[in-house]
Amino acid sequence: MNLNLKNKLALVCGSSQGMGKAIAIQLAKQGANIVLFARNQQSLEKVKKQLDTSQGQEHKVLIADFSIPEQVKKVLASFINEGNFIEILINNTGGPAPGPANIAESQDFVAAFNQHLVVNHEIMKLVLPSMKAAHYGRIINVISTSVKQPLIGLGVSNTVRGAVANWAKTLANELGQFNITVNNVLPGATNTLRLEAIIKNKANKKGISIDEMAAEEKSIIPMRRFGEAKEFADAVGFLASPAASYITGINLPVDGGRTTSL
Repeated sequence: MNLNLKNKLALVCGSSQGMGKAIAIQLAKQGANIVLFARNQQSLEKVKKQLDTSQGQEHKVLIADFSIPEQVKKVLASFINEGNFIEILINNTGGPAPGPANIAESQDFVAAFNQHLVVNHEIMKLVLPSMKAAHYGRIINVISTSVKQPLIGLGVSNTVRGAVANWAKTLANELGQFNITVNNVLPGATNTLRLEAIIKNKANKKGISIDEMAAEEKSIIPMRRFGEAKEFADAVGFLASPAASYITGINLPVDGGRTTSL
């Protein structure tokens, strides 16, 4: 099975921490040159130092705020115009604040839509020419299991993640002819700062301890534990590789079996 990504350039968004960081580390281990892309330069520089360089990889850092699509577009366009050809795109952005949909403000949906779908779309348009030229492309979106089964208390996130999933499926149908695959990877409860915030919020609402809330969450997962970011990154690494050349348009849960739907 060919998992080698040597000489491939991978743009990993939201790679200063959590799953984005784990994905960047994994793709570098497979030989890819990594472009770390997020708003915190200090954090990105720390991640860059952790990336594998044993196959002669050269890693770079780009800085932009993903809540400002025009800023992301400007920074990436400049990078591409310098002659950099991206063949692997990992769309990954921190999720919207938790809360029920019925009390969310309209602006909450607009902001989330811009930060997720609009930014993803602008980035895709910028990297698409190089993927077509290489006759090799991997667009992988880190979304949520909520696209299969909406999660209680994540109203804005459920709504916007569903839009991204349908956008990706549409792209998969359009871009397959160019040997470009488009897939969504859906994290379940994974040990990240995002999960910590969600558990803390739920614990406060229920009036129980964080440990009790965590135990309750684990009890509904068939594997009875939270996932690790590295386990999620392994799935992404496979989909980014030549071994996944005939897999496109899928939603892949990496959730320990928590999602009850097919």
